[in-house]
Amino acid sequence: MDNDEDGNIRLRRFNEEDSVAELTRLLHRAYADHAAAGRVFFASYQSAQDTKYRMNKGECWIAWSGTEMVGTVTVSAPHVQPPGFPGPVDGGSFWQLAVDPSQRGTGLGHQLLVLAESRILELGAAAAVIDTSAQAADLVDWYRRRGYEPVGTWRWSVTNYESVVLCKDLTTHGSRPGPESHRISR
Repeated sequence: MDNDEDGNIRLRRFNEEDSVAELTRLLHRAYADHAAAGRVFFASYQSAQDTKYRMNKGECWIAWSGTEMVGTVTVSAPHVQPPGFPGPVDGGSFWQLAVDPSQRGTGLGHQLLVLAESRILELGAAAAVIDTSAQAADLVDWYRRRGYEPVGTWRWSVTNYESVVLCKDLTTHGSRPGPESHRISR
């Protein structure tokens, strides 16, 4: 069951009955503002095949409001980074963190972040290492307010910007609740 009787948003793992095409459309909607600002995040234009490839590199979690897919994050730990990538080599990571524009300001992004961090810990990694556009100052600040610190920069071939790499030691920020407890009330 995706929603409880109160209409709360529910988080669960992506399964074979879910639509990769629908997930791709969600990613495009969520990242459209970045693309409009000139920051071409891969998720703003990736194909359904790319979405499937990226989600299969970890655990893909979906947020549902009724029958509507409204958020997602993919988590991996430990996560193999390319040679030279800044940050701990045994850290976990998450990507494709996305919230439908209709759900912005509801706390869903924070809940997806907490879910990602809890899964990284449960999968055995002590740190989360992520990256985002160095030009997206509001997004970098959002992560910094949640304990992430810049540790370097990186340039991906599928984006048009330099990324700031951010790291958070999850062991010093307390334990997180398990994914079964993630529920958002409206």
